[in-house]
Amino acid sequence: MGGYLVGWCAVLGVAALAGYGRSLAGLTRAQRAVRATGRIVRVREPRHGGSRRGGVSVVVAYTDPATGGEVVVTNEGERGDVITAAWPGREIGVSHPPGRPHAYRFTTAPGEPGRGLGWPNFAVFLIYAGVVVYLAVERAWPWALVGFCGLWALFGLAYVPGSVRASRRRAARLAAMETVPGKVVAVLKDVSDDSEGGTMTTITPVVSFTTADGTTVTAHCESGIPRPKDAYGRDVLVHYTPGDPADFTLDLAGERRAERREVPFVLLALAVLVGAAVTGAVLLV
Repeated sequence: MGGYLVGWCAVLGVAALAGYGRSLAGLTRAQRAVRATGRIVRVREPRHGGSRRGGVSVVVAYTDPATGGEVVVTNEGERGDVITAAWPGREIGVSHPPGRPHAYRFTTAPGEPGRGLGWPNFAVFLIYAGVVVYLAVERAWPWALVGFCGLWALFGLAYVPGSVRASRRRAARLAAMETVPGKVVAVLKDVSDDSEGGTMTTITPVVSFTTADGTTVTAHCESGIPRPKDAYGRDVLVHYTPGDPADFTLDLAGERRAERREVPFVLLALAVLVGAAVTGAVLLV
């Protein structure tokens, strides 16, 4: 098994080094992409009984960095992030490979480009996993507890402070939400095959509401509506975050309960991982 492990680590190591090298040189696909910030100029009326695939249909305008001219595009087809909440004036990130403006992609959170380190980091993780599996098989099985649970416990320890801060920010946003009337303007229906050879039907109501500053929002609503297949035309109350209408809910009390459970769940999972890693270390002594 040692020979296979050496070959495994060598191949993945070369792939990781190549990926990190491309990132340092600024040659990854994410770094080379031409980027611009666009705005939604028109939201198309959803068709009752249509499909949720592709998200809310919109028209986006942006300034081409190469020519300085205005470009108008739609989100039809495979176009990156699915836009599930739209309103005129919403900022949308637009990117495309150099020289291929027709291959544009959308991001719903415009920001700095990534460094393209996903695959190199994954290769490093696979090397680590191979070493742990080798130690567990050739030496002693508790190495699996120490290697895997210990690693995830370290990740958890680094994640907990950020999770607590995010939970507090989320609780503050929920407390500051405004409430306005809304209406279910369409109910979308998608039928797909499941793994057992049957069919699965997904029902997605589409809600329209107007914020306090007069912005009309059209959004997919995947929860909070009883009997969603019969919801067409139903009046609802929508709770949304001022400044970001994409952050909305129809069940504010349920969101608050879920938020209160998140941090205790993370702490419980972390305790289980730490306990498993410590158990493995004790068994190896």
